[in-house]
Amino acid sequence: MRASKFLITTKKEIPSDAEVISHQLMLRAGMIRKLTSGLYTWLPIGLRVLRKVEAIIREEMDRSGAQEVLMPITQPAEIWKKSGRWKEYGPELLRIKDRHDRSFCLGPTHEEVITDLVGHEIQSYKQLPVTFYQIQTKFRDERRPRFGVMRSREFLMKDAYSFHASEESLRHTYELMHQTYTNIFKRIGLDFRSVIADTGSIGGNHSHEFHVLAASGEDAIAFSTKSDFAANIETTKAVNLEKKTSNNRQQLQKIEISHQHSTVGTNKLPDTDKVQTIKIIIVLAEPDIILSNDDQAISINPLAALILRDDHELNTVKSQKISGIKSPLTLASQEIIKKQFGCDISFLGPVGLNIPVIADHAASQLIDFTCGANKDGFYLTGVNWERDCPDVRVEDIRNAVQGDPSPDGRGVLDIKRGIEVGHIFQLGAKYSKTMNATVLNEEGKEQTMFMGCYGIGVSRIVAAAIEQNNDASGIVWPDALAPFQIALIPINMQKSEQVKIVCEKIHSELVGLGFDVLFMDQDKSRLGVMLSTVELIGLPHCIVVGERSLEQGVVEYRNRRYSENQNISLTDLNQFLLQNIKR
Repeated sequence: MRASKFLITTKKEIPSDAEVISHQLMLRAGMIRKLTSGLYTWLPIGLRVLRKVEAIIREEMDRSGAQEVLMPITQPAEIWKKSGRWKEYGPELLRIKDRHDRSFCLGPTHEEVITDLVGHEIQSYKQLPVTFYQIQTKFRDERRPRFGVMRSREFLMKDAYSFHASEESLRHTYELMHQTYTNIFKRIGLDFRSVIADTGSIGGNHSHEFHVLAASGEDAIAFSTKSDFAANIETTKAVNLEKKTSNNRQQLQKIEISHQHSTVGTNKLPDTDKVQTIKIIIVLAEPDIILSNDDQAISINPLAALILRDDHELNTVKSQKISGIKSPLTLASQEIIKKQFGCDISFLGPVGLNIPVIADHAASQLIDFTCGANKDGFYLTGVNWERDCPDVRVEDIRNAVQGDPSPDGRGVLDIKRGIEVGHIFQLGAKYSKTMNATVLNEEGKEQTMFMGCYGIGVSRIVAAAIEQNNDASGIVWPDALAPFQIALIPINMQKSEQVKIVCEKIHSELVGLGFDVLFMDQDKSRLGVMLSTVELIGLPHCIVVGERSLEQGVVEYRNRRYSENQNISLTDLNQFLLQNIKR
């Protein structure tokens, strides 16, 4: 490709609204341009990278035996109502109406569509197992789109769905997809981990996420220091810490202090050890159904108290799965707390509290701890569970932290940040049962199919790769993703016929050998400007051709990952590149 015929729109300035390095560099390198919040146009250089990601995914999915389809992004409300997700999915589902006032949505995912399709097209167990996939645009109406294509409203995704006559068959395909994903991310050249994950709104019984490790990652990942255990912090069990013992328990004391305002949901008591202080979080519990005076059923939400050590954080995912707690987890407002308990959240505590109290394991093992006294301006010291709060319920509701024992009993936990780029699920019969997707089994009877689903964020991979591969000069692409493998840079080509002839020859030969080459053939471009451009864009290999080097029969070779340059003989150049560039 000749640069004079290719749209290159690089920028020197860091965009003011770009928070993370991938967003900054994708804008500066001319890969994307923002249309409006969460919506981006992919420019030619960015699209080349996106297509290379697609190609690797498509090759590995085809190798696994999956069949490619293409489903509509616009989906009728009927199939979502049939699955029960029309109301359940929430505001991220963009609902629209056509001219006939029929309801549709823009698909954030395609479980309903594929289940409807397979339910009509597959009749016999002999046609199973089968896996279908697509690479297609999705839309999720994110409340706060951010980080460029990392969390946009419209994005490109590979989603696959498998159908089975038995759970054993589902587990087999699940393992096959796990290996397929591993192959994909290895080929792309990413430092990644597969971790145990929560199934979220998709549902199912078992799932794994694939995370690219990067300091900017939104997810915290827990790893064992002595085993292969790895899990998203959302699902990592916080192992019980060793219980403290003491034969000399303190007396319960009420102490008056000046009023301290705090953040909603936690209490902050002055001059206390965080490990020996508990914080209380008031949430909505499952609703009670009561009858009003006119015999109309109304629903109210009682409250529950979640208790943590002050140095620990609440795990929302684990907490909202606890029996009796409203899901999604919802904090009680300051007004409700003040009305029911007569004091500010800052001074609430579990002693004498007239609502269910659920304490984390670590908090439940404290002795002689400090908490609020349920009266403004007062707190309690010397509190002990057995004596002062005997009815507490103990559950795992906190985030595991660095140094906690690993849940598998081997080593301790190390916490790192990750960017989720893939997620696989064993769905079971969640969708096939509600949507009546059945086949005839060996006995000629109808049987509900078992399902799995497997997603990869195609456009997110591009951003994640940049987060993991960049330096002060710009992007440092892995060879497999680079928009062009080689930059061919002439020095003063407009003034040197020899440089022009040699560059034309090199360009023609490298293209003939199957390399992606960007020939920087623009008139009057200075060497420094061209080098800065290809470094910002992130091209992994660069050949610089000048009159002085040609007098010696060599060209200069630069590798984007190394600072030292090499002189390569013109006669050896093609062989050198064939040996050193992955294709």
